Amino acid sequence: MAYMRGRIRASVDALERLAGGLGTATLALGALLWAAIVAVTCLVGVGLLAAPGALRAVRWVSDRERTRLSRWGEPIPTPGPVPAGFRTATRDPFVRRELGWVALYSLVGLVTGLVGLALPVYAVQDVTFPLWYRLVPPDAAPGIVWWRIDGLSDALWVGLLGVGWLAAAIWFSPVLARLQAWPGRLLLPPPPGVDLSLRVAELTATRAAALDAHAVELRRIERSLHDGTQNRLVAVNVLLGAARRAMRRNPDRADEILGQAQDAAEQALGELRTVVRGILPPVLDDRGLSGALAGLAGSCVVPCRLEVDVTVRCAASVEATAYFVVAEALTNVVRHSGASQVDVAVRRERGRLLVCIEDDGHGDADETRGSGLTGIRRRVEAYDGRMTLTSPPGGPTRMDVELPCGS
Repeated sequence: MAYMRGRIRASVDALERLAGGLGTATLALGALLWAAIVAVTCLVGVGLLAAPGALRAVRWVSDRERTRLSRWGEPIPTPGPVPAGFRTATRDPFVRRELGWVALYSLVGLVTGLVGLALPVYAVQDVTFPLWYRLVPPDAAPGIVWWRIDGLSDALWVGLLGVGWLAAAIWFSPVLARLQAWPGRLLLPPPPGVDLSLRVAELTATRAAALDAHAVELRRIERSLHDGTQNRLVAVNVLLGAARRAMRRNPDRADEILGQAQDAAEQALGELRTVVRGILPPVLDDRGLSGALAGLAGSCVVPCRLEVDVTVRCAASVEATAYFVVAEALTNVVRHSGASQVDVAVRRERGRLLVCIEDDGHGDADETRGSGLTGIRRRVEAYDGRMTLTSPPGGPTRMDVELPCGS
């Protein structure tokens, strides 16, 4: 039973990939036709002006496929913009591989997508045919049925054929999804020798981001200790000195001052706990990531629905980063979004921790306006993760974060 549930879940996942791949294949076909027209007109010199635009269109479609494939497996790095100049661009190895991918994927992506989506459609149509076969003429059977439908027994044979289509959809959809992804996995990654240099550049950038994030965190801790806790402790010291002098002059006044000193000490302890929670929340050790996030969701002013599907503990630094992301995102929702509902979903998939925060606010979130999003991105990238923000004007706002789970 568990095996069948896994097969059905895998087939549903594959259908989602096939649908997305079919959309990308349609765009690839359009880009291929446009590039072919430009190539033909280049023979008479007219298409040279349109060639850079055609190559940028191919790059745009290729980047969409890279993003799509990165969601379902090993991430594929995205190259920079198309080089300026027609000759320079045509010598670029990325451009050449992308042109080959567009030509191949226009066929493979369309065929696999159409076949993969047709299987469940045929299955639903034929399985339900015994319920509505009287509505169609006997010679107008659905799908590829070639026999005449004269009664319920013939309609039941069509329903049995639909069960076969359903079995084919369950068993072959993952195969078709892998076949559809094959051109992208083959041609869209960097050429041999280029991958290493890109990885070095990426690690250099993430190392710089990690250092910047560490420096910002240190400044935040120093500022919290200096502006808050230190002032409280100074106040405690002053009050204790005043209480000591009052013991000799006015013992009743000394008791009041000692009460004020105790209140100041308790406030200082509270601020210290806040600083400590910002470094590594103790609740993660006590209750795990699920319990820690439940505490954040429960204390959020905006109603928050939480879904956590993480059965195995991740590295402590990764859990702390996920906790920070959710805490900062919920703070942004409360302060800036005007939302009435926020959904938080956390799951572990293929060695990565996926965090999704979505609210129904007015949207238009911008990292350049100092809403804490830049800090979230830096902290995520410092752990070699990725953050994607979608926030059109009018909403909704959705933040997707991927973190390598570690061990």
